[in-house]
Amino acid sequence: MVRPRVLVVNNGTLSLKQLRRRFESLGSDTETVDAASVPRRTDGRHQAIVLSGTKVRAYDQNYYRPLVDLVMSTNVPVFGICGGMQTLAVAAGGLLEEGPQRVGGHEAQVDTEEPIFRYVDRTVTVFQRHTLYVRKAPEGFQSIGRSEHAPVEFLRSNDGRIFGAQAHLEFRRDGLEILRGFAQLYQ
Repeated sequence: MVRPRVLVVNNGTLSLKQLRRRFESLGSDTETVDAASVPRRTDGRHQAIVLSGTKVRAYDQNYYRPLVDLVMSTNVPVFGICGGMQTLAVAAGGLLEEGPQRVGGHEAQVDTEEPIFRYVDRTVTVFQRHTLYVRKAPEGFQSIGRSEHAPVEFLRSNDGRIFGAQAHLEFRRDGLEILRGFAQLYQ
């Protein structure tokens, strides 16, 4: 049986190894590229794309142009994590705002009817490491999870292909289970 391949875009995260390990434990092979080196198309080579967190500000649209072009032109499921979600939101016209620094486990409420949340309860505890927040889902997206400081803790494109999480899902049990729900979309 051929394992699905996930293209993991490394946006400078400190936890690339953990992120890849999560997808590999869920039955996928991973290939890693940096944001400036993404292919123009997936050409059937990858069944999903995951965007890691980033140290580069999501507003740097020139830097992220090849990545955004790939995400918007492909038909495979996409999951943006932390800065990856912020990059997608900004590319769609969303705004980021400074907020309180959050590091460690924090609770969020999720819309359990969403397929990525099929393995978790309505309240999840996910790992946070950031100070920027998407306060409103951009046009073409909607919030599918929220927390005390983040009204868009999780987001989904209206066509159901692109997902995002403010949290670093490569850590904590609930994060793994959310990634398991995402993996069900392409396996």
